[in-house]
Amino acid sequence: MARFEMNNSGMATMGGETRADTFCEMGLMYATGRGCDVDLISAHKWLNIAAIKGSDRAAELRADLAQTMSKMQLATALRAAREWMTMH
Repeated sequence: MARFEMNNSGMATMGGETRADTFCEMGLMYATGRGCDVDLISAHKWLNIAAIKGSDRAAELRADLAQTMSKMQLATALRAAREWMTMH
């Protein structure tokens, strides 16, 4: 899964343009288990990044997802998004 994340996140920033819709789709992929195992932490991470990049849809999905997660899961997801944002 990490390889997929790296490839897709790289595509989302190609040409200097950030594509919030790509991050949103990655979040949905992990939330629904489409092509991978369900991973709520990764789903929240990518939806959070998409929301930060301007996706209103991702912000709504992130809020819905957060209601199903524990505080520990949320903290882990927020930390992962913050780390990704500082690296990219």
